[in-house]
Amino acid sequence: MARRSIAREAEAVRERLGRHSVVLVGLMGAGKSSVGRRLAEKLKLDFVDADHEIETAAGKSISEIFADHGEPYFREGERRVIARLLGNGAQVLATGGGAYINDETRARIQDNGVSVWLNAPLPLLMKRVMKRQDRPLLKADDPEAVMKKLIEARYPVYGQADVTVESRDVQHGHMVNDVIRALAQWDGWSRFEKHD
Repeated sequence: MARRSIAREAEAVRERLGRHSVVLVGLMGAGKSSVGRRLAEKLKLDFVDADHEIETAAGKSISEIFADHGEPYFREGERRVIARLLGNGAQVLATGGGAYINDETRARIQDNGVSVWLNAPLPLLMKRVMKRQDRPLLKADDPEAVMKKLIEARYPVYGQADVTVESRDVQHGHMVNDVIRALAQWDGWSRFEKHD
């Protein structure tokens, strides 16, 4: 049997989503925003970056929010913003690295979307995150040690996501196709039937 084209798989995924979102989770540097933008184009959905929405709501950058108010304040704002965004219907939503760790946020994502973990290995994450200076959690003497701790703490939680896609050092288009294929093969679509 001939393999269905990515375009057809994308169409099938879009149809099955109904009013639910595709929510990308994973550590900083996993590719949530860059893959998310292109994924939204292929699925003919809006792309929303939760971190950008938080900055807009606060009128400050995430680094400034961390510096002025601390991480707990940021996490509370993040929880509220993501809850609001999940009410917007079908979209591709890229979340910050710590968002999915919050129990309430994880439950909301479960109710309103399909979570996709972009699972990236440490060397790839380090290659990407060291290109930017605006990562508040990495303003430490040893960013790699910080990333290792985050992997240890967060990967077991990310592992609860509906779909896992291995993040690779390839063109974003390849990663988008990997996500579409994984969503097309996901066997949990029946979860949404009771909501619609």
